[in-house]
Amino acid sequence: MTTPHPPPVPGRELSNPPTDGISNLRFSNHSDHLLVSSWDKTVRLYDASANLLRGEFMHGGPVLDCCFHDDSSGFSASADNTVRRLVFSYGKEDILGRHDAPVRCVEYSYAAGQVITGSWDKTLKCWDPRGASGQERTLVGTYPQPERVYSLSLVGNRLVVATAGRHVNVYDLRNMSQPEQRRESSLKYQTRCVRCYPNGTGYALSSVEGRVAMEFFDLSEASQAKKYAFKCHRKSEAGRDIVYPVNAIAFHPVYGTFATGGCDGFVNVWDGNNKKRLYQYSKYPTSIAALSFSRDGRLLAVASSYTFEEGDKPHEPDAIFVRSVNEIEVKPKPKVYPNPPA
Repeated sequence: MTTPHPPPVPGRELSNPPTDGISNLRFSNHSDHLLVSSWDKTVRLYDASANLLRGEFMHGGPVLDCCFHDDSSGFSASADNTVRRLVFSYGKEDILGRHDAPVRCVEYSYAAGQVITGSWDKTLKCWDPRGASGQERTLVGTYPQPERVYSLSLVGNRLVVATAGRHVNVYDLRNMSQPEQRRESSLKYQTRCVRCYPNGTGYALSSVEGRVAMEFFDLSEASQAKKYAFKCHRKSEAGRDIVYPVNAIAFHPVYGTFATGGCDGFVNVWDGNNKKRLYQYSKYPTSIAALSFSRDGRLLAVASSYTFEEGDKPHEPDAIFVRSVNEIEVKPKPKVYPNPPA
């Protein structure tokens, strides 16, 4: 006799979620604290394990990205053109600097000790948050990009910048004067997200057209032969292919496998080395806007938040789910080789 399956659990829903679209969420490198930016003009700090809202920071416009500095402070990128530093313990914030258009992305580099921001003003800026107050003392450099910046990712001293027009620039943070590599996305449609492999050998890039490309930094023929792209976040209905944007990519910190989230409301887990899907979580209420694994890979935060890909329409409320990750969902399966004939 088969035991009935319990209803699928999307994870524990955090109380006090943002009241508008969730632009990003990220776990701390030091704890289970979770930083969340939203179009409701706030950045919220949660203790994800305790389901507690620890702090909230109001901004002058929608907040398009956020990241941790350490467990007591973080940074945010806002549509009011500002880059802000948030100090959690004091509940205060100050303006680190400004762009000439909305700031889309913010990253903190532990290797360089700098904050890196990308904007729709078609520039990248590097800031030293240790500088005294006053923008001219914190700005390290401004680096023009071919188009509006859509996504950034760091690994060690490498920085990958994905812009409109399907451009991808790869920098070495120790020499920002020009990109180490200028590339074009191997996908035909607009880039949504870029994330570096934790082992530093390349990056995954997703597009609005239900695809992910797996790329490698090493330009040798052998390395470039390993690159590939795959279709995902699609469904067939009445003989028609319905294709969804892939908004989010998050790598598992232990196994190097990765999760993708799409406007179809699904989160899939992939083994990029073996080109296999490991797991698909049951459907979330609406689009997956962002994903983040905790530092030990035991928790996965999922932003279920409509991303307006079909315009303004009634939609499920914005929610953050924190799920416990089972090893079977994220651990690569060993390759099974057929027994050689005796």
